[in-house]
Amino acid sequence: MTKAIRIHANGGPEVMRWEDVPTPEPGAGEALIRHEAVGLNYIDVYFRTGLYKSALPATIGMEGSGVVLALGVGVTDLAVGDRVAYAGGPIGAYATQRVIPADRLVLLPAEIDFNTGAAMMLQGLTAQYLLRRTFPVQAGQTIVVHAAAGGVGLIMCQWAKYLGVNVIGVVSTPEKAELAREHGADHVIVGYQDLPAEVKRITGGAMVPVVYDGVGKDTFNISLDCLAPLGLMVVFGNASGPVPPVDLGVLTAKGSLFVTRPTLATYTAKRSDLVAAAAELMDVVAKGVVKIRVNQTFPLSEAAAAHIALEGRKTTGSTVLIP
Repeated sequence: MTKAIRIHANGGPEVMRWEDVPTPEPGAGEALIRHEAVGLNYIDVYFRTGLYKSALPATIGMEGSGVVLALGVGVTDLAVGDRVAYAGGPIGAYATQRVIPADRLVLLPAEIDFNTGAAMMLQGLTAQYLLRRTFPVQAGQTIVVHAAAGGVGLIMCQWAKYLGVNVIGVVSTPEKAELAREHGADHVIVGYQDLPAEVKRITGGAMVPVVYDGVGKDTFNISLDCLAPLGLMVVFGNASGPVPPVDLGVLTAKGSLFVTRPTLATYTAKRSDLVAAAAELMDVVAKGVVKIRVNQTFPLSEAAAAHIALEGRKTTGSTVLIP
C-alpha cells in the first residue's frame, strides 16, 4: 500500500485526509516513483477548493522529486534508480509513491538535493517561461514582480538580476521586503495601493514594459496603471481570487496594453520545451545564480497545516512536504 492525501469534497484544508491507497502499477509510457519530497504550490489550493476542477476523490499536488522504482513498457530514456523531478499535471503528488507519464520526468543532477528539486520545479519553470518566453526581458529594463518574497518571486528576482534587469518587487510586510532585497530586488514596495505612483517615481515617469502578477483580483487594475504604453500585463496566478471580466476599452485607454493569462502546462506541453526549460533552470541553480530557499518543511501527512500557512501568507520562499 501507499499513503496519500486525498480529498473527497472541495473545501478548506480540513477536507484533506491521510489515507491508504493501493500502490499503482506503471502502464505503457509511465514510471512509478517513490517521492523523497513534494512541492507545495498555490495551485494546490485551487484544486482543493474547486477553483480548478478535478474528479473526486482526488490526490492533489503538481510537483515532486524522487527515485524511479519501476518502468512501464516503452520507456527507454529512464532507468530504475534514476533521480528525477517533475512539475505540472497530472495532479497526484501528495503521495508516498505515484505513477506519472515518463515524458514529464526530468533527470535531477547529483548536485541538486531532493528538497531543492521538489521546491524548484514548478516555481522555477514558471519563472523561466515568464522571464524567457512570455516576455523575454532584456538587460537594462525595469519590471514589476508581485509577491516578490514568495517562491516564484524570489526566483524571478534572482534570475532577472542575473540577466541585468532592474526589479521592482511588491511584498506585504517589511520582513518580506528585506528578503526580496536580499534576492536581487532593486526596489521593494510594501503594499500595492500606491504602486503606480512609486513605479512612476522609480522610472522617472517612463513606467514599465511588463508587470508579473500572481495575486490576481486585488492587484489587476493597479498593475495596469504601472505599465508603459504597449506594456504587457502577465497574470499568472489568482492568490486573491480570479480577475473579473475585463473591459477591453480599459486597455485602449491606458495605452494599447496587452494582457495574457499563461500557464506552465502550455509552455511545457512539448517534451522538447520541458527538457530545454528544465536544463536552463538546473543550470542557474547549479551555478548558484538562483538559490532555492526552502524555508518551511511539513510532513506530507500534515499537508493541511501547510495549506493554512500558505493561505495565511505565513510562508516565504518555498515549502516542501516530506513523505
